[in-house]
Amino acid sequence: MIRSLLLAATLAAATAAHAFDHSHAAWDALVKRHVKLVDGGKASQVRYAGFAKDRAALKAYLAEVSKVGEAEFRGWTKPQQAAFLVNAYNAFTVELILTKYPDLKSIRDLGNLLFNSPWKKKFFTLFGRESWLDQVEHEMLRKPGAYDEPRVHYAVNCASVGCPMLREEAFVAGRLEAQLEEQARRFLSDRTRNRFNPATGRLEVSEIFKWFKEDWTSGYRGLSGTGAPVSSREQYFARYADLLADSPADRRLVAEGKAPIAHLDYDWSLNDAR
Repeated sequence: MIRSLLLAATLAAATAAHAFDHSHAAWDALVKRHVKLVDGGKASQVRYAGFAKDRAALKAYLAEVSKVGEAEFRGWTKPQQAAFLVNAYNAFTVELILTKYPDLKSIRDLGNLLFNSPWKKKFFTLFGRESWLDQVEHEMLRKPGAYDEPRVHYAVNCASVGCPMLREEAFVAGRLEAQLEEQARRFLSDRTRNRFNPATGRLEVSEIFKWFKEDWTSGYRGLSGTGAPVSSREQYFARYADLLADSPADRRLVAEGKAPIAHLDYDWSLNDAR
């Protein structure tokens, strides 16, 4: 009996000693130092040269991420899980860029999209297994029934100008809803990537809304499960008509879902601040 109690106490102490920091303080410090807001906070640039100097700190954070076991992860709340996966995706993406920086102009320089895609490189460990970026995004964050949260597209950053910005702070469970909504409003108000064009009468939006169209047509209600369902892109954009158009008449077209949707070319240039 005493031996069992001692063993239980030892295991509890070991678990506590390796408990994951859900404030993501190490990553938070790095992005606060090396992410530069531009265009009034609607976008950001990344100081990869600064990350390179702080690479030891980045690797230390990633080592903590890789220590998390699947059983531990499954015991967390959904917001804790989602924040963990988003921060992990972003931090591992920065690490991937640093493997060739400064000798690249785009993440696509790290591999052909069809063969040896940078998003399919198994260069890190997650839950004790070899992992890759596409796995985190598409098999975990976007897995139907897992989080059903299309706004994760505004949170994960692919190191490209066309991508929703890398946030200047870590995502954390307690503020995740507010952070995701702010990311959505920032991206949708960036007229270089989303806007109503009065000359054509079309709503011109990022190709993200074409590539992942199903995430805005599946009736998702978000992490809380209580939000208004997202059943169509037109319905979704209607919520943000004031960000996407300028004149009252144009905003009304968007709000009524009557503006035809077109897609802008995606800019794969590296989102570097140099």
